[in-house]
Amino acid sequence: MHIAVLFGGNNYERDVSIATACQVVDALRRRGHSVVAIDTATGVLSEDDEQLLFQQRIRKTQPSPFELAKLHDQQTWVRLVDTLHPFNLVFIAMHGSPAEDGKLQSLLELSGIRHTGSGALGSSLAWHKNIAKEIFVQNGIETAPWVEEPNAETNLIEQLGLPLIVKPNGEGSTTGLTLVKHEVQIISALQKAHDFGDTIAETFIAGRELTVGVLGDAALGVGEIDVDPDSTFTYDLKYQQGAVIETFPANLPTVIYNQAQEIALAAHQALKLSGYSRSDFRLDAQGKLWLIEVNSLPGLTSTSLMPQSAAVAGIEFSELCEKICREALKKYT
Repeated sequence: MHIAVLFGGNNYERDVSIATACQVVDALRRRGHSVVAIDTATGVLSEDDEQLLFQQRIRKTQPSPFELAKLHDQQTWVRLVDTLHPFNLVFIAMHGSPAEDGKLQSLLELSGIRHTGSGALGSSLAWHKNIAKEIFVQNGIETAPWVEEPNAETNLIEQLGLPLIVKPNGEGSTTGLTLVKHEVQIISALQKAHDFGDTIAETFIAGRELTVGVLGDAALGVGEIDVDPDSTFTYDLKYQQGAVIETFPANLPTVIYNQAQEIALAAHQALKLSGYSRSDFRLDAQGKLWLIEVNSLPGLTSTSLMPQSAAVAGIEFSELCEKICREALKKYT
């Protein structure tokens, strides 16, 4: 196939997107496909530019707003649609908005351009955490109690207890997230999250951090991220090699392992996702699973969880990328 790997963006997950694209481009070429790397900011990469950009490592801190603001202009997406039309398939190697919230998918679908991953509707449902949590509840899936659009007058402690989480309603990679352990932290946490748009607060579930990938109509391996049960899996821990221990498959009782897979697949279907996704859980001290969120475009970097989840199912990385493409094509036949 003639495949465009679209990556970059101008949001806080740009570095992660570049790392994902580097891995995906190489994997698809090893599978025999004709692959072109396309940065949303600069367009088609030359061989030299590709080598230079893909040598970069994910920084410990996210890009600055000033740095990101210079990357796109009002004609960015118009140019990209023209660039993408000749390809058999667009592999979306982006994270955050406008890829995970469905806006990019809407543009591609209206333009008749075939792409990997979920469609516009599923992407939007998964991206907006309050909507996703409503869908979880409607489908009998346990998720942490939450409050939408809290403000300084909202009595979060009375409703959610302490500790609690305050985060943007639509961001990934724990961007803008604060674990609030004391009442005096609430106002600053709300201000931090609000910098990224609508906000949400939820009860913090102490326990083990688990994750499960879904590919097509099957759940993959369950993994565990070895973080402090009273803390969170932060941006710097996620993307720095060796920062945490990740165990695949997770050492769990069979009943809990199977339950995590069943819930991940049920959530994937309830959110109308397609292709692939990754669900993140907390397992509390009583052995109860709580679904935190579902990522419709999980990272595919060298340290990412989705490829490790697939490996448990006997799917190595280049095969995973191939299967993601094949799953996408099913939507158009």
